[in-house]
Amino acid sequence: MTISEQIKVLCVRCGVSEAELARRLGKSPQSFNSKMKRESFTIEDLDNIADALGVKFNREFILANGDKV
Repeated sequence: MTISEQIKVLCVRCGVSEAELARRLGKSPQSFNSKMKRESFTIEDLDNIADALGVKFNREFILANGDKV
């Protein structure tokens, strides 16, 4: 699943349209839609999306021994 697909699912599960999410992020729906098509999200963007939707974004690598980076 791509990050854009994950964001779409997240919007549905949170009951927020993509256009509303764009507004919460201070972006126009058109520019957000372009970003979705390009799949050009930074870690900061993903953190901001999580904040805007009131969810937690967790990024980490988990090594074979269970250590997290």
